[in-house]
Formats: sequence, structure tokens, C-alpha cells
Amino acid sequence: MKRILAVTIAALMLSACKSNTNDNMSTLTLTREWDKTFPKSELVNHSKVTFHNRYGIELAADMYVPKAAEGKLPAIAVSGPFGAVKEQSSGLYAQHMAERGFLTIAFDPSYTGESGGEPRRMASPDINTEDFLAAVDFLSNCELVDPDRIGIIGICGFGGMAINAAALDPRIKATVASTMYDMSKVNVEGYFASEDTPAQRMEKRKAIAAQRTEDYRTGTYKRASGVIDPLPDDAPWFVKDYHAYYKTSRGYHERSGNSNDGWNVIGCQSFLNQPLLAWAGEIENPVLLIHGEKAHSRYFSEYAFGLLTGNNKELMIIPGASHVDLYDDVAGVIPYDKLEAFFSINLK
Repeated sequence: MKRILAVTIAALMLSACKSNTNDNMSTLTLTREWDKTFPKSELVNHSKVTFHNRYGIELAADMYVPKAAEGKLPAIAVSGPFGAVKEQSSGLYAQHMAERGFLTIAFDPSYTGESGGEPRRMASPDINTEDFLAAVDFLSNCELVDPDRIGIIGICGFGGMAINAAALDPRIKATVASTMYDMSKVNVEGYFASEDTPAQRMEKRKAIAAQRTEDYRTGTYKRASGVIDPLPDDAPWFVKDYHAYYKTSRGYHERSGNSNDGWNVIGCQSFLNQPLLAWAGEIENPVLLIHGEKAHSRYFSEYAFGLLTGNNKELMIIPGASHVDLYDDVAGVIPYDKLEAFFSINLK
């Protein structure tokens, strides 16, 4: 009886939040069993949904709806980390926020996880920003959602994409970037500006150009490998931090590039000359940046915070937390109460 009821509720949810394509024309094969890296909540209803971005790429998402919901709900779209899938951190954030009264979707970006796009494991500052905007399109047309109360959460590299999306689309009424990376900045400069000279950038350009020639010759795309495994004793601390999540039962997922063989070597080429945060200073709606005090990546949030203007920005530093501590609930430091308060105030 419970199984029948769950199927009925899921069907009603899907009928209220329709894809922008005929379901019978979907090209995606979606996993129906619960294959997340976190336990399923009994406080929310879960279903699979799909939608298209403006490039025609079909995106797969998990939708979480609070069981006690009434009326049109505020909604939040979540994605990230960079190289992860919705069964990892983004789904965890989405489920927690649904428990707190928001309709949420956690989606796989283009070329990633269960979403469409060929070739696989490519990244694009434009297309991945568009993925957030497509999620807003979908939510704006969902009968369960109040289209004037939509926010987004970007985690790690998709924190930068979320800020870029907020700069482009005023429908996004509130934005959170958690443990963010600016993927343009790190590709252009290296970590902590360690590769920030014209000569070093030219070497990167030459290496990627050579790889493009080789990939075209072979008809395949060489992978950059995911998080290093086995872990060498002299690995930097932050690499050990990533390994503890992506390469263990804590966060490993078979569809996650970071858990497996990573991005294509040429996959991040366009970040070298397409700065993500160029117009961050013109975001009018509220932005909350959350970062760990001890995270190697903390300077990305501090940099982004400096670009934002007005009194609608906030930087929250979590004492003692690392970068990966904000990926899941192991350390117990993700500030869900703060997220709830931020979105409740700004998605009125």
C-alpha cells in the first residue's frame, strides 16, 4: 500500500512539474532506485524530472518536495561540486532544504552524470551557467512553485557558476555559493596565483592545443583522471581532503568524474579566457557565500565577496572547517539553519 501511494504521489508531482519536452521523447535513461551517498528522508517526496537548456541538452534532476507542503512553494535549484553528480553533495543539500519547506531540485550539469550532452565530461562557463537558468525555467513553470520565489545553491565549482547565473538572470531572487571555486580564476592563475604569468598561460594553451590535435587524430578524448588514487604520502593536504570524500564509501559514486577518471583533458579549455565573475558587482539580489576557515579554496569566496556590491552580500566563514567538510554531514558543519533563514527571508 505504501509503495502504491508513493508511486501515486510521484506521478502527481511529475504532472505538476512538466518537462519542456514530451516525456516519451526523452533520450535519458534514469536510475529509479535510490543510489545516493546519503540516506533517504521520510519527510519529503522524491521523484526524477528532466528539462532542457537553451542549447537543447536534456538535464536530469532529482526533485524533493516536502510532504507537509501546501500551496505554491519557494523553490531552490542546486548543483555541484565541479565533477560531482546529483547523488552526492547537491542532492544532500536539496533534500535538507526540502525538509525545511522548500521545493528543490538537484541537477546534473550538461555532459555529466545522467544528463545529456556529448561528448561526456566537458565543461563550459556558458553552458554550465545556462544549466542553472534552465533549472529556473523549469521551476518557474511548475504548478507547485511560486515563480517569484526561486533561489539557487552552487557548490564548489558550481558556486562560481551560480554567481554568474545570478548576474545574468534577475529571476534568481537569492543565491548561495558554498565552498566555492572560481573555475576561471584557478585555470588562468593556478592555485594561489602560482601560474599567473603570460608565459605560464601560454604553456597551458599549447598543451591543450596539442591535446586537441591528438584527440581528433585518435577519435577519443583523453581523460585527466579524477582524484588521485592511490594517495601518495606526500600529497597536499587538500588532495587528501578530496580523497577522503570521493575515493571512499563516504562519497564515492560510479557516475562522478571526481570519483573516477575525471574530466577530458581539454574539457576546461574555455575557462582560460571567459571570466565567470566579470559582472558579479551588478547582482541586485542577495548573495550568501559560505566557506570553511581552513579550506584551501577559501580565497575564492573572499575574492568573490570583494566583487559584490551593496548591502545584500554576506560571507560566512565556518570555524575549523575544510573545503570538503561542506560537502556532506560527516563533520556536521553545513549551516542548514543559516540557509533556511537566508532563503526564508529572501524568497518571501
